[in-house]
This record gives sequence, C-alpha cells and structure tokens, in this order.
Amino acid sequence: QVQLVESGGGLVQAGGSLRLSCAASASIFSIHAMGWYRQAPGKQRELVATISSGGSTNIADSLKGRFTISRDNAKNTVYLQMNSLKPEDTAVYYCAALDYLQRVRSWGQGTQVTVSS
Repeated sequence: QVQLVESGGGLVQAGGSLRLSCAASASIFSIHAMGWYRQAPGKQRELVATISSGGSTNIADSLKGRFTISRDNAKNTVYLQMNSLKPEDTAVYYCAALDYLQRVRSWGQGTQVTVSS
C-alpha cells in the first residue's frame, strides 16, 4: 500500500495562493488516479480534484478556475495549486490514491489550510 505525505499547507490571507504537494512512497505511474479531498470543521470530507495516470483532470465545479491539479511521475508527487483563496476554503486537505472504481485505497495524513479574511 502506497504511503502518502502531504505538505504545503498553512495560513494565508484571502486572495492568496498555496500549492500543496503529495509525495508518494512508491511510483504513482501505475496508480489509476490520484486525488485531493478536503474536510472543513463540522462538514463531510469532499472531493476537490482528481488526476488520472494519463493526466486527465477533474476539478469540483465550485472550484474550477481557482484550483488546478497536476502530477510529476518522475518525482512521484501530485500537486494542488490553489489561487484566489477564500475563508471557506479553510479545511484539512488530504491526498488519496484511487483505484479504477474511484475508491480510495490510501490516504495521506492531511495538511491544514487556513484562509483568513
């Protein structure tokens, strides 16, 4: 089972940007897809974005235009670029490895993103 470690979270003012990284312990080339999820206090975990092994991306409708997902297979790393951040983006962001049925097979430990107004 691949181990995932997120980094890049922190405190940012509204309108700012952050780039999250997810480093995998093994090659991500053979993983069907990688994804980012987030969970705000008192809310359910929600899907933010996914990227397939072939590079196809899917961003949650409410985040399109502000968030992008990318991957570097050579570095076994997936990124989430977040721009024009809003206080409602405050959450713990989790990286995940997905199978061909979009089921999560591995979770990272999460990284906190806090956006101040």
